[in-house]
Amino acid sequence: MQTKAAVLWERNTPWSIEDVELDDPKDGEVLVRMVASGMCHSDDHAVTGDLPVSLPMVCGHEGAGVVEAVGPGVSRVKPGDHVVFAFIPACGECPSCSTGHQNLCDNGAGALGGLKMDGTSRHHAQGQDLFTLVGLGTFSHHTVVHEWSCVPIDPQIPLERACLVGCGVTTGWGSAVYAAEVKPGDDVAIIGIGGIGASALMGAKLAGAERIFAIDPIELKRDEAKRLGATHVAASIDEAFGLIQQETWGRMCSKVIACVGVGSGADVAATMRLVSKRGRLVVTNIHPMHETEVQLSLCDLTLMEKQIVGSIFGSANPLFDIPRLLRLYVGGQLDLDAIVTNTYPLEDVNQGFADMKSGANVRGVITMS
Repeated sequence: MQTKAAVLWERNTPWSIEDVELDDPKDGEVLVRMVASGMCHSDDHAVTGDLPVSLPMVCGHEGAGVVEAVGPGVSRVKPGDHVVFAFIPACGECPSCSTGHQNLCDNGAGALGGLKMDGTSRHHAQGQDLFTLVGLGTFSHHTVVHEWSCVPIDPQIPLERACLVGCGVTTGWGSAVYAAEVKPGDDVAIIGIGGIGASALMGAKLAGAERIFAIDPIELKRDEAKRLGATHVAASIDEAFGLIQQETWGRMCSKVIACVGVGSGADVAATMRLVSKRGRLVVTNIHPMHETEVQLSLCDLTLMEKQIVGSIFGSANPLFDIPRLLRLYVGGQLDLDAIVTNTYPLEDVNQGFADMKSGANVRGVITMS
């Protein structure tokens, strides 16, 4: 079939809206009509090269839609099902999945390079095979994915909001609840209040944090943080240091979650100053792949028994947590509406990312016509 998609042909160039030939789903694969896709900073990492993906590529990995057809052997979903994509596929059976770490699925890792499990492509344009970001390619009116990427959801939930739990919301919420293990009474600092940081804030609040310090240079995002439950805001780590020191009587924050657009090793030492004795820094944001140097006082790390923990997909189990988070949304405990600043048609994908980088959006969402 023929569909429309946003294709990235070369690094540091705009996405191009193209007619794309889409093959039928093969063994274990699913054809999905896309309804909505969140616009995550990780998609821009593909543009800049901070993530070394293969090109040309249909980007987008935070998507929701309706199943139109399934290939042989598919058992997880059927035509007509509403689905959210887990941006890391979860087979449910490998050692990682079976021990409760679906976000690190051993078998699903085979789709992360952008081709299907058999090493071929289903998307083609201008006579070339196209890769798809983490095997999804949600910046498209239709896509073919592996069933391991599909999580069926209640069809009453609007897909324009459900798409957000495919990456950003689950990543942020899980970074607070699972990776940071926020407990009632904790003081928590969250650095960067985009879609992931805003979700970490909501997770920390739901987990019972006493004080939540939201740090972002953009006033719009600081205002949104206060609306979502932040007790204090600051424009920078330096500004936050004095504020946290004053409000916690020098104890600092037991949990700090880094959710900036692009991490920098040069900032880690300053970030660790916000962490209390026996406190934990959760690094959720992506750092450039080539970056290998970090500024950090190892003496402070040892003598104060601080921790640094990495987290991908919020250390969550998408087959369980995606429906769970959507139930919290329906029940009014997770405000997905608040973090969507603007929506765009697919043709305006480049404007949406320009707005993201200028700080005009907490989260932008592409809706397919």
